[in-house]
Order: sequence, then structure tokens, then C-alpha cells
Amino acid sequence: MTNLFAPIKDSQTLSQKIERKIEQAIRDKKLPAGSKLPTEHELCKMFAVSRTALREALRRLSARGLIDIKKGSGMYVSDYNIKDAISSLLLYYDLKFDHNLILHINQARLMFEPEIAKLAATNRSKQNLKDIRKIIDDLIKCDGDHIQAEADIINAFHAKITEITCNSFVIITMEPIFSLIPRMRNFIYANVEGERDIRVKFYERIYKALLNSEGDIAHKAMSELIEHTNETYIQKLQKYNME
Repeated sequence: MTNLFAPIKDSQTLSQKIERKIEQAIRDKKLPAGSKLPTEHELCKMFAVSRTALREALRRLSARGLIDIKKGSGMYVSDYNIKDAISSLLLYYDLKFDHNLILHINQARLMFEPEIAKLAATNRSKQNLKDIRKIIDDLIKCDGDHIQAEADIINAFHAKITEITCNSFVIITMEPIFSLIPRMRNFIYANVEGERDIRVKFYERIYKALLNSEGDIAHKAMSELIEHTNETYIQKLQKYNME
């Protein structure tokens, strides 16, 4: 491992250059997840830099979750997993949450979710169908005054449809979006007259399409559901802006 890093000769933004080089080694899997980094002394010799510049780079890498510094043990490459990726996206959505983000999310859902439903109709198992049936029944039985519980159930329905695709990229992409559903409903969509009954009807159509492995019908039903959701948001946003 002595030739892992070459000396850095340019002193400008030294710690940033160290950070980028270590990050690139992690990306290139020269330093795989769980592997131990050389000691600070060894890294200083490899980069030909001071300990101050190195420690600043290591601090930033640790703050970003790329390395784990264990006192008395050493420095290790973090095992960056799906939860970490989703957590980063959730933070971004929380910081950017406003009316425009709601509309952009609904536009993205209209592009993705019908195709997700279509794939789910092909991949679904008997257990998947039981899970979806239970979610719909829970929504029907949910107390209308429990807005948060209702939003959580709606979140669970869309997350389950996505889970059935067995596509990790799709799951990573959509989970943060679905996690915003409760907040979106509480923000502008709560207590819309008759909305739950409308949604249940859409869910029943999607469930039936999955039951019969009818991908095109599942696609159409999900598309109409998201279009309805988007129209309702737009109407509520217009009313909100006028008040």
C-alpha cells in the first residue's frame, strides 16, 4: 500500500486535493468498503504533506460519511449503503421543500410510477398481493380524522408497489419521494372532501391489475391516479396563493 498515493506538490487547497485523491481511491475500489486506511503518519509520507492538511481532509471525508475514524483502532472506509443514499436525498428535499418542489415531485411521479406499476404487475407474488390488499383495507378502515395515519398508509401503498419491482435503483430513487407524502398532504392536501374514496377506487383498480398480471391496465390506473393527484395539488396551490 506504500504506492497507493503520490506526493502532492501544489500547496494550494492542499486538504481538498488530499480529500479528492482518497475519495477517488474509494470510488475506484482501491480502498474497498471496510478496508483500513494507512495511518496518519503513513499518509503524510505518501502525500508529502503536513499532518494539519491531512487531518482537515480526513475530517471532511468523515463528515461526508466516506470514512469512519475509530479512536484507538484507525480509519476505515465506510460501508455506504442504500440508507445513506436515501438519507442524503431526504436532507436535500427537506431543505428545498416548498410549493415548487411539490409540483416537481408530482411531475416526476407521473413519469416513473406508471412504469413501476406495470413492472410490478409482472413481478408480483402471492405475498405481495396480500400485503397490498391489507394496505388498501387499512386505508378504508382508517379514521378520517387521523390525517397522519392516512398519509402513512398511502406512503406504504406506493412504496410496496415500488418494492415489488425488485429494482434497487428504482427503490432508492422513489423512497425519499414517498417519504414526503405525509408532509405534502399535511402541507396542502389534508381534508380534501371525498379524496380518500377516490384514492381507494384507484388503488382497487391497481390491485386488480396486479392480481391479473395486467401491466398496461396497472400503468393506466397509476397514471390517472397521479394526474388526479397533481390536478388536486394545483387547485389547492392556486387557492392557497389567493388567500
